[in-house]
Amino acid sequence: AGGTVVFVHDFGLKSARAIPDVTAIKVPTEEALLRVARQEIENDGFNRLTPGAAIAADDVVVLRAYAKYLKQTGFTFSQSYIEQTLAAHAAVTAQLVALFHARFDPDRDRERDELQKQLEADIRAGFNAVTVADEDKILRRFLHLIKATLRTNHWVRHAEGKRKRFLSFKLQSAQVPELPEPRPLFEVFVYAPRFEAIHLRGGKVARGGLRWSDRPEDFRTEVLGLMKAQMVKNAVIVPVGSKGGFVLKAAPPATDREAYLKEGQECYRNFLRGILDVTDNLVEGKVVPPRDVVRHDPDDTYLVVAADKGTATFSDIANSISAEYGFWLGDAFASGGSVGYDHKKMGITAKGAWESVKRHFREIDVDTQSTDFTVAGIGDMSGDVFGNGMLLSRHIKLVAAFDHRHVFLDPSPDPEASFAERERLFNLPRSSWDDYDRKLISKGGGVFPRSAKTIALSPEAAAAIGIEAGEIAPPDLLRAILKAPVDLLYNGGIGTYVKSSRQSSAEVGDRANDAIRVNGADLRCKVVAEGGNLGFTQLGRVEYALRGGRIFTDAIDNSAGVDCSD
Repeated sequence: AGGTVVFVHDFGLKSARAIPDVTAIKVPTEEALLRVARQEIENDGFNRLTPGAAIAADDVVVLRAYAKYLKQTGFTFSQSYIEQTLAAHAAVTAQLVALFHARFDPDRDRERDELQKQLEADIRAGFNAVTVADEDKILRRFLHLIKATLRTNHWVRHAEGKRKRFLSFKLQSAQVPELPEPRPLFEVFVYAPRFEAIHLRGGKVARGGLRWSDRPEDFRTEVLGLMKAQMVKNAVIVPVGSKGGFVLKAAPPATDREAYLKEGQECYRNFLRGILDVTDNLVEGKVVPPRDVVRHDPDDTYLVVAADKGTATFSDIANSISAEYGFWLGDAFASGGSVGYDHKKMGITAKGAWESVKRHFREIDVDTQSTDFTVAGIGDMSGDVFGNGMLLSRHIKLVAAFDHRHVFLDPSPDPEASFAERERLFNLPRSSWDDYDRKLISKGGGVFPRSAKTIALSPEAAAAIGIEAGEIAPPDLLRAILKAPVDLLYNGGIGTYVKSSRQSSAEVGDRANDAIRVNGADLRCKVVAEGGNLGFTQLGRVEYALRGGRIFTDAIDNSAGVDCSD
């Protein structure tokens, strides 16, 4: 009608395996194809389970989510091999799905225990027919994960009855085999085609922030290390620490700042919804479990979140989700925002770290508030810790810095002019080093993308960081900045950049920074300030200190923000 051209596609599908009942898989397969076309579910090898084992698309999502979680735990096997294994043992896979239903379907209360026992016995009997050891290990790991799962929002619906497009599991970490230490008490994994996220809690009453991570391959490793640090620092205010993080999987380019931020905020909202879906509430002092969630653990009502990397301005968003759920903590769910304080505006973390800086320099007869001194840094001016820190003295001569996007070099900075420009960037929403006015950079300096193959290093810049001039690859340049002969190395970034010469990068557990990490013995700075968590391994700190460096720990340098925020 009206000249519209319509194309009708008629698909014919042929299976390499025998399908015992074609009629049983016709409707779910058609539904799965439609949902893939609408980008409601991911297009991967797990979807072969629908025609191959008559497993509905929603249940395939459960298996896919468990596989994504396994990747974050450091599980040996690739997703493609896991897909292949589940498809090759379709009967056992279907029984695993049935066990998940028996464990969590809210309509099966009467028969739940007996059905679980029978299904688990059948599954274990099915393992006897699996002849390949690796495949047996994969199938057993899925069984262990289902049994370690305490709650899920798989049966929680929107008001209009539709399934949610994100799936969350609450797991008893101690029950997950081969989980890296330290093990939290609980963790909630949230999976969606658009994002993945995790929240780790050291105890039932715990506090810690949620970060917008840029480590899709190992964000649980990042969050676990940060939770470990929170366990130490949070003892001042609550019994133990927690930490969470999320990564985007289908985001627009980061260069489109508004669209990228909008996607991040929406995924952050769904991350919080996924957690609150499996969290108990308090109404007039009485515990109210979440609707359509079967609980295999006692009442658990305490959950707070705080600002962290990338979410410093998201407190109002978090508290709006708290209000959406009628959560008992209300606007105390997230510290900060319009009813609290803004981490970046208050700058308490950087101010605390700067007290350490002043103390270190005072011990070598230098007053950082009246004497010029050179600095190399990790971070950019849009960040809470780095941005605030680089405005705490007008005598800072920032000769080099880097974040995940750019490298900044200013071999002979004018303290006053560079201070004013840093202040401008600090107040510029979502700024980067690329926004720095090139006219204010001294001879031989500049701003360079980390994505470049090589960077032409001028004689002036080379002298400032203590290497020879010439073409240099960005990872080599970043290592040189870390080892630069400056007065202060100020870490306001994310990641572990310094280890001991006795440690391998694999031991550090931060793959994203393996290419640029250096040893503590190689640092030439006089003082280190750890505004960011986990910038050094503990052995790296010791090695640097034994060579005459002045350093405390991240638990001392940046604890002020933690101690203040609640």
